Amino acid sequence: MGRREKATDSPESSLDPSPPTGDNYYDPDLPRHNADYLDDLQVPCPPHTTQRKLLTKVDLRVIPVLSILYLLAFLDRTNIANAAVYGLQDDLNLTGNQYNTALTIFFVPYIAFEIPSNILLKKLKPRVWLSGCMFIFGLVTICQGLVQNFSGLLATRFFLGLAETGMFPGSFYLIGMWYKRSEAQKRYSFFFGSTSLAGAFGGLLASAIGKMNHMRGYLGWRWIFILEGTLSCVVAFLFFFIIPNFPEDAKWLKSDERAYIRARLEKDQGKSAIERRITARDVLNVFKDFKIILGGFMYFGLIVPAYGYAFFAPGIIRGYGYSQIGTQLHSVPPWAASFVFALIIAYFSDLVKHRFLFVVLTIAISIAGFAILLSVHHDTHTEYAGLFLVTMGTYSALPVIVCWFNMNLGGHHRRAVGTAWQIGFGNIGGIIATYAFLKKDAPEYKPGYGICIGFACLSLLASCLYGIAVMWQNRSRDKSGRDLGLGESEKLEMGDLSPDYRYML
Repeated sequence: MGRREKATDSPESSLDPSPPTGDNYYDPDLPRHNADYLDDLQVPCPPHTTQRKLLTKVDLRVIPVLSILYLLAFLDRTNIANAAVYGLQDDLNLTGNQYNTALTIFFVPYIAFEIPSNILLKKLKPRVWLSGCMFIFGLVTICQGLVQNFSGLLATRFFLGLAETGMFPGSFYLIGMWYKRSEAQKRYSFFFGSTSLAGAFGGLLASAIGKMNHMRGYLGWRWIFILEGTLSCVVAFLFFFIIPNFPEDAKWLKSDERAYIRARLEKDQGKSAIERRITARDVLNVFKDFKIILGGFMYFGLIVPAYGYAFFAPGIIRGYGYSQIGTQLHSVPPWAASFVFALIIAYFSDLVKHRFLFVVLTIAISIAGFAILLSVHHDTHTEYAGLFLVTMGTYSALPVIVCWFNMNLGGHHRRAVGTAWQIGFGNIGGIIATYAFLKKDAPEYKPGYGICIGFACLSLLASCLYGIAVMWQNRSRDKSGRDLGLGESEKLEMGDLSPDYRYML
């Protein structure tokens, strides 16, 4: 990157015709000892640091914390699958589809409160809201290990869904307010990879905890909930002090660093409008954009295979003839493979600054995996290989889809509502997934695999329509031009609907 004498040599190098003043503004005309520029945005970096150093500082504070937070959230919602291997259903005398109903009840509050949760996150600040929710879902998980009957299990699963409702959309929303669109995929995939790590970690942990069977009078499945819930509560207390807020409120950054982060995001995504609260009218206006609906179906279609695997993989693997501990250990490699593959996909997606083709590729891999499981029933090695394709495809496609949609939403208001909608609506697929794999269909589970293929195809179709929509709107705006007589405040309210905004394909 070459050094330039003056940031204002080009009209595109200025930040704003009427830039803000005060501590949150970095003056590009001040003398600089280190003129570090972004190739495409031309935003000057503060003189005491470089872009790479500053992004590394942000990465170390934002991504690991949110990844651990969601790892524990995903672990606490899916560890019931590991507990089932150790006799949860027999001990609680669950009959028929009661186990599936217990899985389903989690999604009722989880879906209903996604959008209110993101609004509260913006109002209360991420540090307070996310750590508070984390402590509550850890406490509920502990209670889940103490239940004595089906009713108690239903109650704890319901409140677990209520406590976890803000974890995923809140974290994705927060990450999106720190990074440019071309930088986001690697961060999103690493964060989303915490689901794969949770699956792998959960299998390893469950294999060890299973040896505590009958310790202090508790069966092994109860210890899974008690110990993992306790871990979440302890981490939540620590995270209250370190979960990052939005860039505008980040006291761990210097004032000129905050201004630089904010300026580069404004150049890439438009102004955020964080200073105005979200109203009911804002929420309604978001849904006037048909792309918002498509974003929901993109995620919805893949959630069915994602939760279908997460909730039933131990049972599927147990059907291959492994012992209880062997089942837990064999559940680890597919999760680990999906984590590595997701990072590879993310790296190349950011490298070429493209999302659509990577979505098509990964969904196709997922469909291939389910096709193997649907058609092969007497070759354990081939079936096990199919599980790798399922996890690698599904759990690599999900972060690309959410990142693509989320980072194409401009401003706090549209992003807060749009992200929550996508995750909330999409998680209706979790309800379908909980009834896709029934005990009567074991061990072949043909209906379940067929359902997963169908919904993966739905996600692929919605993604294709979304890709066509953003490409068409970009070309339309290029033809009509940027200057339509709109003021800065009007463009601010429009977010990504502004004529200045260009979507990433």
